[in-house]
Amino acid sequence: MNHWYFPQWIAHRGAGQLAPENTLAAFRLGASHGYRMFECDVKLSSDDVPFLLHDDTLERTTNDQGIAGKQTWQALAQLDAGHWHSAPYKGEPIPSLDAIAAYCISNGFDLNIEIKPTAGTDERTGTVVAEHAARLWQNESRKPLLSSFKPDALQAALSMAPELPRGLLLHQLWTGWLETALMLGCVAIIGNHKLWDTSSVTQAKSAGFKVLSYTVNDEADVQRLLALGTDGIITDRLEFFKP
Repeated sequence: MNHWYFPQWIAHRGAGQLAPENTLAAFRLGASHGYRMFECDVKLSSDDVPFLLHDDTLERTTNDQGIAGKQTWQALAQLDAGHWHSAPYKGEPIPSLDAIAAYCISNGFDLNIEIKPTAGTDERTGTVVAEHAARLWQNESRKPLLSSFKPDALQAALSMAPELPRGLLLHQLWTGWLETALMLGCVAIIGNHKLWDTSSVTQAKSAGFKVLSYTVNDEADVQRLLALGTDGIITDRLEFFKP
């Protein structure tokens, strides 16, 4: 990428904890708090439709159970993904990536799509999500940022849609993290905020990467990350931090 166009503040899963995560209602609430970029988790249905969900299983955030990726999109689209959070959101559906793309594009919002494969589907999920994202944003100058903890998923996304920016997600600074991000042609490294200090930020920035952090919910952590010169903060606390 010749330039970095993403804003510094990113709403985690749409609206953090204020609305049912990874739903259109969450995106709308996040937008009402002034956020203009959102992070979401995307996996595949059994018939290869990309949809928003964090967990492999449905129990925590829907009225069903079992492995989500083993169900068809028609079945998943009927589920209630809101009532677990609070009664006003009862009946809120799981959105498809297509629906979230339409919302973001029509409102001029940026999106960080975390490719979240069901176990054993890393390459397939990376390929299909990148294929859909490339098609959905084909006429847009600002593309979504594709990210994943799974290098195989990012490699598949690179092969399918090399024009889309990519970010490597890190739980920890495992051996070869910087080299892997370079190999995958990433533009950003998105790490647990506790990973970033002067040394690690310098390493990443010296290699040409933007540095982003998840999930930053404390004022002291925000100030530390800003002082380090990091480029993006993913937060749940939309009511505390105004972009």
